[in-house]
Amino acid sequence: MRRVLSVVLMVALVAASLFGAVSCSTASKAVVQEVTYNLGTEPATIDPALSQGIPEANVILQVFDGLTRIDKDNMPQPAIAESWVISDDQKTYTFTLRDAVWTNGTPVTAYDFEYAWIRALAPETASQYAYQLYYIKGGEAFNMSVKVEDKYYVQAVDAQGNPVTKKQGDKDVPVPDMTKEIVPSRDVAVKALDDKTLQVTLESPTVYFLNLTAFPTLMPVCKAVVSTNDKWAADVTNFVTNGPFTLTEWSHNDKMTFVKNSTYWDKDSVKLDKITYLMVTDESTALSMFQNGQMDVGSTVPLAELPKLVASGDAKIFPYLGTYYYMFNVTKKPFDDVRVRKALTLAIDRNAIVTSITQGGQVAALAYVPYGIADATPGSDFRRVGGTFYKDNDIAAAKALLAEAGYPDGKGFPAFTILYNTSSAHKSIAEAIQQMWSKNLGITCTLKVEEWGVYLDDRNNLNYEVARAGWIGDYMDPNTFLDMFVTNGGNNGTGWGNKAYDADIAKAKATSDPVARMATLHDAEKILMTDMPIMPVYFYTNPVLITKHVMNFYQSTLGFVDWKNAYME
Repeated sequence: MRRVLSVVLMVALVAASLFGAVSCSTASKAVVQEVTYNLGTEPATIDPALSQGIPEANVILQVFDGLTRIDKDNMPQPAIAESWVISDDQKTYTFTLRDAVWTNGTPVTAYDFEYAWIRALAPETASQYAYQLYYIKGGEAFNMSVKVEDKYYVQAVDAQGNPVTKKQGDKDVPVPDMTKEIVPSRDVAVKALDDKTLQVTLESPTVYFLNLTAFPTLMPVCKAVVSTNDKWAADVTNFVTNGPFTLTEWSHNDKMTFVKNSTYWDKDSVKLDKITYLMVTDESTALSMFQNGQMDVGSTVPLAELPKLVASGDAKIFPYLGTYYYMFNVTKKPFDDVRVRKALTLAIDRNAIVTSITQGGQVAALAYVPYGIADATPGSDFRRVGGTFYKDNDIAAAKALLAEAGYPDGKGFPAFTILYNTSSAHKSIAEAIQQMWSKNLGITCTLKVEEWGVYLDDRNNLNYEVARAGWIGDYMDPNTFLDMFVTNGGNNGTGWGNKAYDADIAKAKATSDPVARMATLHDAEKILMTDMPIMPVYFYTNPVLITKHVMNFYQSTLGFVDWKNAYME
């Protein structure tokens, strides 16, 4: 019996070892959790306070967590704030922070948020997006203050209430009222009550405030690091963050490398171990890399190839809450004349652009605010309620306006340049518009291309005549498209201002009744489309190259890519 049992046992062991070997050889290998994404350009900055565009945001959102984080339904969910209480008057928010740490091991505190928001508002920071914090009581006054040494003062005004300036070199600089000091710790209503409690008081109820707390400008920064190092965001060794991923490499104009943040509070939800961002600006090159397996997702698609790529499943078209437009520098002649701006706006064929060039389901824009935002009445759409403001390809009206402005058939119209950032798509559109203006109005212009950072700088400093632009909503409300054009607004970029427009935007922000508020925003858009400092071209869609191996890819209708819940299969 012992021998028989021993033989049987031996046979069983041999069989088990053989089956084990077979099992190991046929088992599928674990999928490597790494993804490569083409950002499409070098980000101009990775400092949340200075972030201005989608490329910057799509870096910042991987490495930072705000009080909230936007989910796949565009709704804010708890992030660093695990809970909050809103006062009965809807103006005071008290956030309770969860246990979370920076990548240097120190705790994320309410004092980091307070510091970050005050820093973004500080006039010397020169944040283009500081106005996202104007909702905070005292925020706008602080941002518009004049710094003298280490103190801040209200800008002086004359007897008529107009801001007082003085010449400094070739610039007009504001004059401070030395009797009216602003102390940010006292006068701006964002307060850390203790390490885990942040209290914020708003100027008026703001229905989308929790969406704003997920926006890059409102991300926290590590006070201990940032307050002692002006170059903290220029070197990955100093770039202390608190998000799902950590930036470990930045080879400028080439690539960025991110790895899973082992100290992230919600690290168990993060599946990817590594993300590589490429900065390939040429769409054809990017497509070749995608087809050769060198990238998994790409933010740029060659327009000529788009229909074929969508049909094959290699590209998908996502919804995109945005408007592609041209901006006029109204401080330069002849673009200071509204008749010229209107003539140029009416003299282009938008339908030809979206059907023959972009080919991604875009819609010709006959207004500025795009479709897809709710109006006051349930089920209604702001754009449909607001209607259109002009006709597409209205050549007769355009020619009449140009003649009225003193340039019949384009005679005497000065030479000018269209500025756009590096992209074959932008080039194709600029060339088409150049030809339309030549054919329809008899005017000629040249084209100028610049890389993203330089292009943004020239736009911000009004160093252009006509420039290509695009605006993607920051939250699901028409105000995100309209408040940027207030006089001297950080993202205005046209030199245009209108007091009635400014008053409407201010009124809308202070109005809680949704019907009255939407009516005021419609009034503001009418002023914008009457003065025409911008020329809407089309409402965006978002074509993306994407391999079938990427699961849970999330790109919101606001354009933000969030890799937190993605994985490879």
